[in-house]
Amino acid sequence: MRLYLSSNRKGNWSSVILWLVPIAFLLVFYIYPLGSILRTSLARSENGFLNQFVDTLSSISTWRIIGFTFLQATTSTLLTLFIGLPGAYLFARYDFRGKSLIRSLTVIPFVLPTLVVAAAFNSLLGPRGWMNLIFMEIFNFSYPPIHLLNTFYAILLAHVFYNITIVLRMVGDFWSHIDPRLTQAAQVLGANRTKSLTKVTLPILMPVILAAALLVFIFNFTSFGVILVLGGPRFATLEVEIYYQTAGLFNLPTAAVLAVIQLVCTLILTIVYTRLSSRLNHPLSLRPQEFTQQKLTTWPNKLFAWVMISIILIILIAPLLALISRSFMQINPSIEPASTFHSRLTLDYYRELSINRRDSLFYSPPTTAIMVSLVYAGLTVFLALVLGLPTAWVLTHNKQSCLTKFFDPLIMLPLGTSAVTLGLGFIIALNKPPLDLRASLLLIPLAHTLVAFPFIVRSLTPSLRSINPRIRNAAQMLGASNFEVAKRIDLPIVGRALIIAAIFAFAISLGEFGATALIARPEYPTIPILIYRFLSQPGALNYGQAMALSTILMLTIAISVLFLDRFRIANVGEF
Repeated sequence: MRLYLSSNRKGNWSSVILWLVPIAFLLVFYIYPLGSILRTSLARSENGFLNQFVDTLSSISTWRIIGFTFLQATTSTLLTLFIGLPGAYLFARYDFRGKSLIRSLTVIPFVLPTLVVAAAFNSLLGPRGWMNLIFMEIFNFSYPPIHLLNTFYAILLAHVFYNITIVLRMVGDFWSHIDPRLTQAAQVLGANRTKSLTKVTLPILMPVILAAALLVFIFNFTSFGVILVLGGPRFATLEVEIYYQTAGLFNLPTAAVLAVIQLVCTLILTIVYTRLSSRLNHPLSLRPQEFTQQKLTTWPNKLFAWVMISIILIILIAPLLALISRSFMQINPSIEPASTFHSRLTLDYYRELSINRRDSLFYSPPTTAIMVSLVYAGLTVFLALVLGLPTAWVLTHNKQSCLTKFFDPLIMLPLGTSAVTLGLGFIIALNKPPLDLRASLLLIPLAHTLVAFPFIVRSLTPSLRSINPRIRNAAQMLGASNFEVAKRIDLPIVGRALIIAAIFAFAISLGEFGATALIARPEYPTIPILIYRFLSQPGALNYGQAMALSTILMLTIAISVLFLDRFRIANVGEF
């Protein structure tokens, strides 16, 4: 009994120590900058702090924006789950040729900057996009038959394009390790496939489905570029309105109130999620993928696989192919008739990337931007794993403690924070010793880590909570310390989830643009910043260079993700 109490006290103290690092990180690099910009913004209000909140919340337009923000986020999340869950089942339960390549391709949209995605959809579905040009040529139309841009449907399609990989990766990986004998036993006892799905499989998957849905919802809830570029002026979310009030009207008090509203909504959503998740987590009997996956042998399974792969490829790959084709083609729409077009293959856009025609002092070749982006991404993965892994471990082993219940919802707040607000907070707060980091190259990886850190935690927590505690207890009875238990039991079991989390952190860093644009040094640009520089300048040459650089970004992501997907440390992830 004394040994048990002693080990319990040691476990509590180790949990407190492990909490100190992520708490200190959030205090210094999130709460302090965010509090500084909010305090500075609200200090500009002529009506006072409380009156500014009352005035903003009493506006009908504010509630209209809040309502639309929830509407588009909810609809986009449900649509993403509707398409993503069958795809997750396909990747989890079946092994087929080209599976790794398709899984890697699904990550690419998640990383692309919003302006690139807008250009891709415009290349595919715009008035002079490939689909409209093809239909106009075949059916001899004098006008574009597809009118998708600047509509609510364009927003939904772009959100699915962005976020479906979250469902495919998180749910699919967890599903691939669930022992199929559980559903087989239920069917032997008389349950049909529907009952075994609803009574056995879904309750087991619910924690990871909730985690994936929460992440998708938060990204949709804080959507900025998709709404601004593809939705048009008729639609506005809280994030878009914060940007408009800040950059357009320089109305910082109203922008600060809207940022607080966004944070409160995110906090409430996270609290609800953590409460549900704590009730739904159960220890599981997990199996390696070689025992849970099977070949596509029957015609119904093959048909299902072909349908799902076709849907995924059409949604994800078609816009990317349209974008890539524009980087190699010069398209000149003819005047008469309007439906015909002429094009020629060219490498001019790629050649121009290495030429500094304007003799700019801040010119950087794409190789420099690629190396800078990869270095930032590598540092982000390291920092996010160092912070996220112990945090997920503490959340799993001390989920009933007061510290865990308090800090668990707060971990998700960086995802619900406006990138514009946070970037300005970094500029205002981190400008004095000992935190004068404005000229430091570590500032961007720290900003990226704020976004990647919640992903790491939410990716690992369901897997850690699924481990049967009797395995850990047996190891401790044999003399293993908490560190040895984590190293020899927890890490090998959640290794695959750890790799998936690292991929997400890597991808987030490569594609992050909002905060990076405010705090990056001009001589060390990332790939998204270079793409933005080209897109912000008029002319077909600049547009073609942006498409070429976007293609290079996609190739860099694909190679990196393929490498990470095949990366193994002994048998990490297979148990």
